[in-house]
Amino acid sequence: MKSAPAIRLTPRVAVVMTLAAFLGAVAFFWPFVVAPGTFGARYTPPLIFGVLLILVLCVVLSEIAEGGIDSKALAMLGVLSAVNAALRPLGAGTAGIETVFFVLVLAGRVYGPGFGFTLGCTSLFASALITGGVGPWMPYQMFGCAFVGMLAGFLPRATGRREVLLLAVYGSLSGYLFGFLLNLSFWPFSTDPNSSIAYLPGLPFTEQWQRYLAFDIATSLGWDTGRAVTNFVCILLAGPAVLTTFRRAARRARFHAPVRFPDRREDPPPGVPCEKDRP
Repeated sequence: MKSAPAIRLTPRVAVVMTLAAFLGAVAFFWPFVVAPGTFGARYTPPLIFGVLLILVLCVVLSEIAEGGIDSKALAMLGVLSAVNAALRPLGAGTAGIETVFFVLVLAGRVYGPGFGFTLGCTSLFASALITGGVGPWMPYQMFGCAFVGMLAGFLPRATGRREVLLLAVYGSLSGYLFGFLLNLSFWPFSTDPNSSIAYLPGLPFTEQWQRYLAFDIATSLGWDTGRAVTNFVCILLAGPAVLTTFRRAARRARFHAPVRFPDRREDPPPGVPCEKDRP
């Protein structure tokens, strides 16, 4: 069962999110499409991620301006960003154990893809500020988590145990997806060019892809498996309670519901007769 999204997917938000997702994919996969020795080979990643950060701000600011995201949704976003920022150091990435993803998946499921996309960015940004993890890898981590939260909001309908199992399987797969994407941030710069798994500019796409798959399996498969198992177990065990809590909060918050103040003339204080009761 899905709740009403906390951030409405208005046409403007849909366009901005689509553009951000496209540019994010280009920023991750630029080694396969950018020719060696060109301007883009050196400046593509920072330029694209600068644009992406602006796009995320545009999503939030445009929705605030149009009423697509209200104060209650902003408060929920702030609370869950703080929760994720506090949870992340508990795992610290040891043996691939990451405690930040299961809340992100469940929140994206309940509050919608727009909320999941924004929460992925804000959670990692807040965590980086708290733990001192600010660096060239931070934009990659932010948008890797943004994709995980956004895709959780697009999962098919399910209820009960089937929904929890669906989210657990997705959380497990997203653990591999996150590692697969994040490796692209340093693969072109971290391996000896003479290695058979190194990035070699100018190779055809298929050969470059085979090199990257070999690199990912050789360097990160075990680490990503730890993340995938952690996500699966956390969602399977804590998922029902967290989903219930999130949905109860969504019902009480009534996102986007118009705020109406009672007419004081129609509701007089106790002991004061109404106009119709007066002689």
